[in-house]
Amino acid sequence: MMLLRFGRFAACLVMCAAFLPWPSSAKDTPFPFKIGGPFELSDDAGRPVTDQSFRGRFMLIYFGYTYCPDICPTNLQVMGTALDSLRAKDPKAEARVVPVFITIDPERDTGELLREYVGNFHPRMVGLRGNAAQTEAVTQAYRMHAIKVLPDGADPEDYLMSHSSITFLMGPDGELVTLFPHDTTPEKMMAVLEKYLAGGGS
Repeated sequence: MMLLRFGRFAACLVMCAAFLPWPSSAKDTPFPFKIGGPFELSDDAGRPVTDQSFRGRFMLIYFGYTYCPDICPTNLQVMGTALDSLRAKDPKAEARVVPVFITIDPERDTGELLREYVGNFHPRMVGLRGNAAQTEAVTQAYRMHAIKVLPDGADPEDYLMSHSSITFLMGPDGELVTLFPHDTTPEKMMAVLEKYLAGGGS
């Protein structure tokens, strides 16, 4: 990935629609391209994890990095709150959804750091990381924008990541179900999850 020198404002840029406007439901408005697909990553203990590891369950996937100052914590908090609310209402339904955080910054996000980070948002959240090639492959599969940004005058190790801020809901078959934009509320996310867990449309 390229290392760019932008101002601090650009460092927090969120590209929510890098390719086409996101529909409210992928099943209602089919994309002219595939989003998602096979991946090979590792969990926080270094054990291999693939997309097949989650078959039969829904996945809520968010791409980000642990050094993210605000965008990532905000979206992961929404995910955790939505799942907590769903569990209070229907524990069996909530158990069918796996929250997944995939780091776009494997250089700094070690397994230990990922474990501690995701635990702040939900006890079942899974943190995944890969090497450079694996990270590039999974971000391309999900059509994620992710690029290093170095604020003016900052140390080279203090880079930030400009990245898309979309939460993906993948079905038990591994196919895209729908997308949640950055401004989704926990209440909205919970309502959409309930609908799809019950087998309804959009």
